[in-house]
Amino acid sequence: MTPAVEVVHVARRFGSVQALAGIDLAVGQGEFFGLLGPNGAGKTTLISVLAGLVRPDEGSARIMGHDVTAGYREARRALGVVPQELVLDPFFTVRETLAIQSGYFGLANNDDWIDEILHHLDLTAKADANMRSLSGGMKRRVLVGQALVHRPPVIVLDEPTAGVDVELRRHLWTFIRKLNADGHTIILTTHYLEEAEALCGRIAMMKAGRIVALDTTQNLLSRFAGLTVRLGAARVPIAWEPRVLRREGAVHFLGLDRYDELEDLLRALRVEGIAVDELALEETDLEQVFLRLVGSGVGGGAGAGGRGGTGGGGAASGARSAVGAPDPRSGATP
Repeated sequence: MTPAVEVVHVARRFGSVQALAGIDLAVGQGEFFGLLGPNGAGKTTLISVLAGLVRPDEGSARIMGHDVTAGYREARRALGVVPQELVLDPFFTVRETLAIQSGYFGLANNDDWIDEILHHLDLTAKADANMRSLSGGMKRRVLVGQALVHRPPVIVLDEPTAGVDVELRRHLWTFIRKLNADGHTIILTTHYLEEAEALCGRIAMMKAGRIVALDTTQNLLSRFAGLTVRLGAARVPIAWEPRVLRREGAVHFLGLDRYDELEDLLRALRVEGIAVDELALEETDLEQVFLRLVGSGVGGGAGAGGRGGTGGGGAASGARSAVGAPDPRSGATP
């Protein structure tokens, strides 16, 4: 079967910055695929290549078998992209915006599908509202609607839940999972790692313009199977310093290979007279895999939200976002 997305040795440089350094990637039809990485890893540049917004210096990319340069018309009809930025025309209503987007693809009688999109994105009540009157979260919903209006077989979601409320996130993932179940290929980039862990069957992790890991979500978790200790203390025992995965103030996260190593840690804390303010044991999740593969020495750290976001201004964080990112598996707010 023809891959939904095929990228062959794609490279792109901006001045002295090597944004993409020979990316090879294939995403099968019907996959729910995750593309993760810290800020500056090259995710958005790769998406821009797929969308035809950036031409690669080397290599080629295809959407449903159509080259994004030589067969750009067919490639763009097969792709819908939800960008990070809120770029919308302020002079139209929500319905007019989606109708105009339909016109770009030659869809003159698309009202029924537009109504369905409005319903699933909870925009029906705002259908005749001017774009200028919408909140940031509502505008992001419209961006999602624009990407879906021509029913593309491949949908790229570039941080679709950034800055949106809990209720929208729940509705959005229900809708996207339905689209995937109906056969649409979904490619997701997100800073909420629990979203990727719950939704994506395969994940590629990028760092400095290269793919450093590509496997099923389960295999990635299994590869780094282990335990993490969350330790609140002034410091960790000297011999345990190499085990520190990251720090959040006075909270240290240490990696264990076996449960019985916890006893060794407690003994070392007693011997060195270190008072324990907090102690918790966690199994390895996608955040830990991410930090081990690409988190060391990357700019920006985490802190975008979720269980340690993958970018954006701050120290790496294991806490969930302040707004309470919902668990896509249950639709509940953690």
